[in-house]
Amino acid sequence: MLRLIIALLLSLVGMLLIGPRVLPVLRRLKFGQTIYELGPKAHQVKQGTPTMGGLMFALTTVVAALLLHGAWFGFNDFGLSLIIVSVLTMLVGFVDDYIKVVKKRNLGLVWWQKVVAQVVISAAFAWYCYQNPNVGSKVIIPFFNVEWDLGIFYIPIMTAVMIFMVNSANLQDGLDGILSSVSVVGSVTWALMALFTVLAAAAMPAEMKGNYMNLAVFAMALAGGCMGFLRFNHYPAAVFMGDTGSMFIGGAMVGMSMLLRMPIFMIFVCFTMLASSLSVIIQRIYFKVTHGKRIFKMSPIHHHFELSGMSENQIVAMYTIVTGVLCLLSLLSLPLNI
Repeated sequence: MLRLIIALLLSLVGMLLIGPRVLPVLRRLKFGQTIYELGPKAHQVKQGTPTMGGLMFALTTVVAALLLHGAWFGFNDFGLSLIIVSVLTMLVGFVDDYIKVVKKRNLGLVWWQKVVAQVVISAAFAWYCYQNPNVGSKVIIPFFNVEWDLGIFYIPIMTAVMIFMVNSANLQDGLDGILSSVSVVGSVTWALMALFTVLAAAAMPAEMKGNYMNLAVFAMALAGGCMGFLRFNHYPAAVFMGDTGSMFIGGAMVGMSMLLRMPIFMIFVCFTMLASSLSVIIQRIYFKVTHGKRIFKMSPIHHHFELSGMSENQIVAMYTIVTGVLCLLSLLSLPLNI
């Protein structure tokens, strides 16, 4: 337990220390965010705000997770695999940001380049989980003391889930502090799920216990990094995380859920991220079916709330509270005797 607290504090303090030193560098390099005219008009004042700040909390998360890593388990190591998959998904976002910000190509990566990269990373991680004896093809069903064995279909299903969740996290990052806030709550929840599972399963093999604790350390390090990032990312934001940060978070969230065999629990823990993607899908379908009508004032849905009169701080608070309540529900639904 002490290791988890230290991981959170180490990443938090590290983020608070490097933030004031990195921000001037981002400004000097003119790594400013481009605000598109299709977005809310109020966001035009954010034009030029430094972006790619996700590199900072990604760094503190990885360093804290490595420093406080317990025993190493080679190919089966949860902590190492989480770092790898999170960094790989982050690199896709980093390249996209780099092309948009430095190369001045507004659209960043061509859509098929991004899709191909995400498919390769997601399929590789799904295969890894399938082959890992501590994970396999079974997933836990919330509220029921049962597991669902997906068999070989685990790989394509989890590949699709991972791609969807990484892009959902990316879509969520549209207001100051919104993704950072819900990620703090979600990360702590994954850590608690891992910890509670270990405490409840006295007969759990030592390797699995060690892996679950390494996962919990990573989760708390991510929570601490996002907490520290909020110091600079809350409204009005001094820096944005960019696709770099949002895809790191997306990869980490889905990675933790898959290693815990709890991808279905993302319905609760990552509900607001899912809502962002679903609102975009619903909007587009409704627009085509009705030949130009819209069900939301703007999608993702957080922009609908914004255009309906809510302030960014109010929306962030609402999303964080909803995430907190649903995360508590997910903890209550955890079948600790599996």
